[in-house]
Amino acid sequence: MKLLIDHADIGRIRKAYQYYPMDGVTTNPSILAATGRKPFDVLREIRDFIGPEGELHAQVIARDKDGMIRDAHRIAEVLGMETWVKIPSVPEGFAAMRELSAEGLNITATAIYTPMQAYLAAKSGAKYAAVYVNRIDNMGFNGIGVAKEVHDIYRNNGMDAGLLCASFKNSQQVLELAKYGVKAATVGPDVIESFVKNAAITSAVEDFIRDFEKLTGPGKTMSDC
Repeated sequence: MKLLIDHADIGRIRKAYQYYPMDGVTTNPSILAATGRKPFDVLREIRDFIGPEGELHAQVIARDKDGMIRDAHRIAEVLGMETWVKIPSVPEGFAAMRELSAEGLNITATAIYTPMQAYLAAKSGAKYAAVYVNRIDNMGFNGIGVAKEVHDIYRNNGMDAGLLCASFKNSQQVLELAKYGVKAATVGPDVIESFVKNAAITSAVEDFIRDFEKLTGPGKTMSDC
């Protein structure tokens, strides 16, 4: 399962890349708005940092098909053809997906709450389906269950698409989908850090260091021996 960071602050992105094996960055209009900066200034900064090999996902804003296509072309023009264009999984979006995928653009179908949205998105040429796991939970349904249904639909029908699951509140949700073999997950920096934020882990490491220092002296490491 690929791991992406769902954020637009370059400081948080740099920190995640410093410590963890990240595969890319996802953004959405709300995340970009939170920076208070011009959208393409932020996106260019991210692209420059992660390079062309890193996945970068940026979303169209227009409501109609033609506007979505114009937005998608602008995203590809500024950020490169390798950029993933996020398009909402609504009727106008499906029409835009078909045209853009035929042009060779990378399409991420976003705002997915139901398996049938994901099915239509894949039929329309999307290669990623962004299922909103926790938002589905907050509606009283099972977000993990929906993601698994979509995964099964794609595999059982031989569809050339995979999940980019989003909207996580804890590491257990991410773990459940990693075990199920979904294609990718995009996770906020706080949840990423929670993967290894555990008092037992910290305690074990500190115990090892204390025992070693009893043998060699305070502050000594293997490089001093």
